[in-house]
Amino acid sequence: MDGDLGDFLRTRRARIQPEEVGLPSHGRRRVPGLRREEVAQLAGVSVDYYIRLEQGRGPSVSDAVLDAVARVLRLDGTEHAYLHAVARPRRQGARPAAPRVRAGIQLLLDSVDRTPAFVLDRRMTVVAWNALADAVFGYSGTTAEARSIPRQVFLDPAAHDFYPEWQAVAAQCVAHLRVQAGHHHNDRQLTALVGELSLKSEDFRRLWADHQVRECAYGVKRVQHPVAGRLVFPYETLTLPGEGDLALLVYTPEPGSETAERLALLGSWKATTAATPD
Repeated sequence: MDGDLGDFLRTRRARIQPEEVGLPSHGRRRVPGLRREEVAQLAGVSVDYYIRLEQGRGPSVSDAVLDAVARVLRLDGTEHAYLHAVARPRRQGARPAAPRVRAGIQLLLDSVDRTPAFVLDRRMTVVAWNALADAVFGYSGTTAEARSIPRQVFLDPAAHDFYPEWQAVAAQCVAHLRVQAGHHHNDRQLTALVGELSLKSEDFRRLWADHQVRECAYGVKRVQHPVAGRLVFPYETLTLPGEGDLALLVYTPEPGSETAERLALLGSWKATTAATPD
């Protein structure tokens, strides 16, 4: 995605004030935050070298320079890794369009019978799930596009009601897609997804332009289920060994909590309705 490196560095320069890094802040500035010349000075490189880096003309840039720029711009661990990925994109072989989930992984999902659990690919499409995840999100009988979390969040009007904290969910979704786009720059389906959402959603375009990058490793998600009501889900995300592009996400409500009780009732209701003939 052309321009990502320069845009990312400019947004990170803009959030740091000169006085924060020991530089004088006097006179009127044409740009917010640090100037390119100041970043170059603090990172110990020439201004021309840093400008070429922002313009994407530094494919042979060293780890030491990237680490110095990351230090000056106060990047966190995820941002630091993203900088390396977009500054020196690696050649990658073709990947299957639809990852096949091993039978053992599906058995693992099915064995988790008290909490919703599902598997995501790098484009945040749900590719496998257990019964409780199906009860909460209704994955059975749907297409891959319908199981695309970014499409659901930004293109389905019902998402605003389903996710009471929609703004936070949307920002997290985009920040995670940014990470994946940085590490998989030649993924045509991912590029097409970003293009589709940019075309169809003003909210997505605005958040994408912020260049926030963040892994969805753990946290809390709240949903307003049409049958079960408000559900509060702490969650953990685990990378599956041997399946580098797939991640297992498990919702872990507190035992005995209102959410756990509602989830048990929802699972029973779903099983009953599924067993009842039309």
